[in-house]
Amino acid sequence: MDTSSETQFTATGTPVLAVKGLGVDFFVDGSWYPAAADISYNLYAGEVLAIVGESGSGKSQSSLALLGLLPANGRARGSAKLGERELIGMSHSALRHVRGREISMIFQEPMTALNPVYTVGFQIVETIRTHFNVGPADAKKRAIELLRLVEIPEPERRFDAYPHQLSGGQRQRAMIAQALACDPKLLVADEPTTALDVTVQAEILKLLRDLRHRVDAAIILITHDMGVVADMADTIMVMKDGHVVERGTSAEVFGSPQHPYTQRLLDAVPHLGTSKSATEVRHRAAPAAVVDHEIVLEAKDMVIEYPARRRQKAFRAVDRVSFSLRRGEVMGLVGESGSGKTTIGRAVVGLLPVTGGALRVASTDMVGVSPKKLRPLRKDVGIVFQDPGSSLNPRLPIGESIGEPLMLHKGIKGKALSNEVERLLDQVELPRAMRNRYPHELSGGQRQRVGIARSLSLEPKILVADEPTSALDVSVQAKVLDLFKDLQREHGFACLFISHDLAVVEMLSDHIAVMHQGRLVEVGPTEQIIHAPQDPYTQRLLAAVPVPDPVAQKIRRETRDALLVAAAREIDAEEAAQVDAIGRSQAAQLGNLDNDRIPPSNQ
Repeated sequence: MDTSSETQFTATGTPVLAVKGLGVDFFVDGSWYPAAADISYNLYAGEVLAIVGESGSGKSQSSLALLGLLPANGRARGSAKLGERELIGMSHSALRHVRGREISMIFQEPMTALNPVYTVGFQIVETIRTHFNVGPADAKKRAIELLRLVEIPEPERRFDAYPHQLSGGQRQRAMIAQALACDPKLLVADEPTTALDVTVQAEILKLLRDLRHRVDAAIILITHDMGVVADMADTIMVMKDGHVVERGTSAEVFGSPQHPYTQRLLDAVPHLGTSKSATEVRHRAAPAAVVDHEIVLEAKDMVIEYPARRRQKAFRAVDRVSFSLRRGEVMGLVGESGSGKTTIGRAVVGLLPVTGGALRVASTDMVGVSPKKLRPLRKDVGIVFQDPGSSLNPRLPIGESIGEPLMLHKGIKGKALSNEVERLLDQVELPRAMRNRYPHELSGGQRQRVGIARSLSLEPKILVADEPTSALDVSVQAKVLDLFKDLQREHGFACLFISHDLAVVEMLSDHIAVMHQGRLVEVGPTEQIIHAPQDPYTQRLLAAVPVPDPVAQKIRRETRDALLVAAAREIDAEEAAQVDAIGRSQAAQLGNLDNDRIPPSNQ
């Protein structure tokens, strides 16, 4: 079957980046341990190279080595030439002129990559003024253009926002804007769409494709999302345990994978709408001991507002939302970044106050609840945070982080606590030896698994999972999802599963609720939402989901573009009708005024 011209790349001229025999080692406990070895490839202008593999396979470290960003105990060897300049061994002062200007990087975790004490606008302006001789006003104008380009709402206001004041997806978009500020020759995108919902992800991928053609930039795409790979990649390099096990064009790797690991990787990818069995999954996951199906979470016309501050008005993040969740059920909560889904999750665990309406969680009324009443609720409600890097205490080894809830709520200590920590590490597929490591010593996927182990330590009645698999590669994701199903079958907890990955939501959920701009636009059984969505927004959301097939993905992209054009025409027609109605109303008012001004003798 013929593929699009976008997937047929022909290498011409001198490579932008030539990597030969690249290796990365880390010095730990008196010995050098290899993280990546003997990596070689050429990357040409306009080419997208996707590097895929499990968390810890060396794909991120091999790319960080290009920019001299390895930690103090790391070293790079071999060769990596940007044009004619050797990057490996280049001085830090010389690398400062390369970073941002010629090579930009989009990091995996925006909360830890952005400086928390500066506004996002200041950080983008700093990048621009470091490399170009422009004044503050022109740099600010360019920064606002970039924020608008990556679809951040109200860019003029968000320019002065700090990273913690943005949602996860908005932080990711701000970092992408910073990376694109100088139109780099080479863009290293390390999980660039991890925290993004599918509609914004589609826009970001479109933006990256535009950069690729507009300035002929080369892109290294590091990701575990095979749908994104199918949408973007010309060439694919598969890594395992620090080595390249397979490479080829997108059509070759997806169409006929040769290495057994690549075959397992592709088999583990969930396909939207073809889950062999959402029904089968739910039957297997349904807890046999639960027959009462009691409601453990109920919201009625719930309103959550962020209070007014200085000149900013109060912001209504959740507007009159109603839903219920029964014991043993999984409800998928989906929607764009900033739609209010994470806000709902935080309100459920008591991290945000409910402004209006009603919210009951495990028989506790959350409206006006006191901190004293919240404390006993903590052991009944667990949460997996979206950003594992910032949710774990950097000063505690991960074993202590996992064991802390058990010690505080159950008083478990000593050998019993150690055994529980090891059991939880086993459940999330982490070696027990990792219990003494600190969060910065783990990969993004490993940190996410630590967060999951911590949230499950108290065997909660309700689990709020906020993007729990966003940082996981597909093979580990499959294991974690199996773990979720097994634990639910054993304990029968209810789960509010917040995610932008609709294929994962389809696999796990009994019901799906769709959020848009703080409102619940559609809610229903999983099959109905996936196969027969009623709301136009839900239809656009499903059309934006990338699938791990280059040919099918091209068709889906064209379908989505057609839906967006149709939606734009509807909006234009509505605006024209509104303008016409306003014009007629104003004309009528002017006519009445004229009649009022006519002297009585002339009437």
